[in-house]
Amino acid sequence: MEARRLMSTRFFDPDGNAYGLPTFPFRMAPDGYATRRQLRADGLRPGGQPVAAQLLWFSNRRRPTGAPPVLRVAYLYRRDLAKPVRPMTSGKWAALAKANAARRVCPECGTDAGYRIPPTLGTCVPCATPEEQHAA
Repeated sequence: MEARRLMSTRFFDPDGNAYGLPTFPFRMAPDGYATRRQLRADGLRPGGQPVAAQLLWFSNRRRPTGAPPVLRVAYLYRRDLAKPVRPMTSGKWAALAKANAARRVCPECGTDAGYRIPPTLGTCVPCATPEEQHAA
């Protein structure tokens, strides 16, 4: 428990002297600050404001076994300066529908796959695995 408390105070720099920005440990941001995702969940956007603070923590995720923990950062924005998310216009909806439709067409056979083609395959499933289709 004591080790965890020491780790959490390592990144506590509310004045920004050590890191240039006010810095807080993971899950210890004061009220009034939010990440982009938190703002978006509330229907807000940063609205051109600069980064107001940051969260720093060490993470063991997405690293090879035996490698040291990775330093992660999340930027925080002030909620009181955030602006509402702009609504989608009809032109944006049309462009999005056209882009999604293009991602459904197989470049090899030219048919609409009925789903978004995975970028890992690059083609529809029948074109990517023809030997399995003939065996069935």
